[in-house]
Amino acid sequence: MLNDIFTSLDCYNTLLVVMAAIALVVFVALYFVEAGYGYLFNPKFGFPVGNKLGWVMMECPVFIAMLVLWYLSPYKYESAPLLLFLTFELHYFQRSFIFPLLMRGRSKMPIGIVAMGMVFNTLNAVMQGGWIFYHGPKMGYYDDWMSQPYIYIGLAVFAFGMATNLHSDHVIRNLRKPGDTKHYIPKGGMFRYVSSANYFGELMEWVGFAIASWSWAGVVFAWWTFANLGPRSASLYKRYEREFGDEFRQLHRKRIIPFIY
Repeated sequence: MLNDIFTSLDCYNTLLVVMAAIALVVFVALYFVEAGYGYLFNPKFGFPVGNKLGWVMMECPVFIAMLVLWYLSPYKYESAPLLLFLTFELHYFQRSFIFPLLMRGRSKMPIGIVAMGMVFNTLNAVMQGGWIFYHGPKMGYYDDWMSQPYIYIGLAVFAFGMATNLHSDHVIRNLRKPGDTKHYIPKGGMFRYVSSANYFGELMEWVGFAIASWSWAGVVFAWWTFANLGPRSASLYKRYEREFGDEFRQLHRKRIIPFIY
């Protein structure tokens, strides 16, 4: 079955359609059931594991799977696939190994969330790697790719998103002093415009990647990112409203997309 996805374009396209449809179900479901990790931690999703271990377990499968798919590809040293691969891995190296090390405190993550993240991330590696390293080059899709404008526009959007995500994570990490357990409203950077600036940054990363790869695989991943983070940003917004009331409302922020949502 897995081999068919990499050798048959029909099987690969079916995977994209199925993943896009599942994302729609997830998008709707998350408006009714909060994904219980981080500020929204909920033990009903399974027994808790430490946040640092949970993030490594959840994010490293996609980094490793993408590395294997790149290594096995006959097109791995062609310029466009290689550049897209390095861009993708840059995010997941930071997310898998650096981000967890920078975490403070002793927060927990339900094992169910970890497991779901591992499954999606592995499937996402199949989606992105299947196109970038196998179907796209085989069809001549990346011929003369480096002369096209969208790879540079996409990479610029990705870089903006990653910078926003890293800065927002830094703001969140430094909201508390050692030993403090209170909650605070994050401020500065893109938090001037949205309550979930870190999610906005991540969404922009994968919108940029979709533009750079100019592929349906990239679009499905960007859609999955919004389907997951859009409802979560709405839940966080409500939590901020309940906890901080008018102090939060008077900031007039949107949830995840500045001036829109």
